[in-house]
Amino acid sequence: MAIHDDNEQGFVLKVRNRVFRILFAGLEYVEVINKTVFFHLADNAVREVTAALADFEEKILARPEFLKPHRSYIINLNHVESVGSNFIVMKSGHNIPLSRQRRNQVQEAYMRFCNQEGTAVAALREQTTAISDKPKRPQGPWRILLVDDDQAERNYWADVLQSHGCIVHLAGSGGEALAFAADGFYDCVLLDVMIPGEDGFSICRRLRERMTYAPIIFLSCLTEAEKQLEGFAVGGIDYITKDTPAELFWAKVETRIRLTVSDRTQFYYGPLVLDLTERKALMDGKELLLSSAEFDILCKISEHVGRIFTPEEIFGMVWGGQPWDGGQIVQTHMSHLRRKLEKAWEEHQFIETVWGKGYRFVPVDN
Repeated sequence: MAIHDDNEQGFVLKVRNRVFRILFAGLEYVEVINKTVFFHLADNAVREVTAALADFEEKILARPEFLKPHRSYIINLNHVESVGSNFIVMKSGHNIPLSRQRRNQVQEAYMRFCNQEGTAVAALREQTTAISDKPKRPQGPWRILLVDDDQAERNYWADVLQSHGCIVHLAGSGGEALAFAADGFYDCVLLDVMIPGEDGFSICRRLRERMTYAPIIFLSCLTEAEKQLEGFAVGGIDYITKDTPAELFWAKVETRIRLTVSDRTQFYYGPLVLDLTERKALMDGKELLLSSAEFDILCKISEHVGRIFTPEEIFGMVWGGQPWDGGQIVQTHMSHLRRKLEKAWEEHQFIETVWGKGYRFVPVDN
């Protein structure tokens, strides 16, 4: 695990071969359970790392809006609804325990925070208002802005996107990309890093100021982890290397757009419910204790009911940055996932093994 600064706006975590960008403004609270630290975000997403809370305390608690009400928690005062005698109620509805020893200190700190003029509360509200001022999306296919100075690369990725029904606008430089962004609506921006003039990271910062609503995905031949971390730090939501197979490329782009443009965050398959914002799976109203990878697998294969996914495809969707291990990690996680589903609902087999081919999701017939 590594922690990288993000210009005082947050930090980027590198966990094995995955990276997560955590913004202070969007961090609701942090908790530690056993040896796992969970970052609960304001958009209901949860990021988790194997670490100790002490690994993050100094950086987070250095900011005035954060305090520690309990040895296992750090909260963001911007997201607090009320402070009681035994627990803190967050605006999301979560209850955070408040230790007796810290009760007076936390209550006084919250009162001071609420009474301060021009505090981070106002800044957060202004930011939320700006983000909510999303322009109305035009009717029709998804519109994608593709920025790359290499004409052959532009044409190749444009063909992939157009084959899936997208409208693609091509830009060969950062200046052209900014001009397109000023005049039109885009469901997604695909941005090369090494473009003439300002590099893609700099252009991403400027696009993010104008297009808070659109996911920006870096599409680059640079595969170094440091470059990917930098992409997340400046506002990118994903980083796709140019050696990525076309179908995996499309799967990533499609997923990012669907999560952005759709208000639907819960999917029902008979007794099974997948909640994308909470990252929870419920079976007949009871939460399934799935690992992050198990939840990702279930979400990916359930998006395409009846389709057979090979182990290689599942590996690429969940562990795309790691070298292929022959399918062992997929087999292990799939075995655990199937047992949990079957134990929770014995009447139906949600994941079917198609021998010699792979796995497919089979919903309950309603």
